[in-house]
Amino acid sequence: MNVDRLVFAIAGIFILLTLMLSQVHSVNWLWFTAFVGANMLQASFTGFCPLAIILKKLGKSPGNAFN
Repeated sequence: MNVDRLVFAIAGIFILLTLMLSQVHSVNWLWFTAFVGANMLQASFTGFCPLAIILKKLGKSPGNAFN
C-alpha cells in the first residue's frame, strides 16, 4: 500500500471508530471526527498531511497525492 491509500484507510477507520464511540460512550467523540474531516479538507487544498509525512518517514512508498 502506498501513502495515499494508507491515509484514506486510516482516516476512514478513525471516522467510523469515533462515530461508533459517540453512540456508545460520549457524543464528544464527534469532535475528533470533525478534526479528521477538517484535516482532510485542508490537505486537499494545501497538500500538507501530517500522517503522510509520518508514513513517508516510516518508509512507505509515496503516491501521487502527497509528493
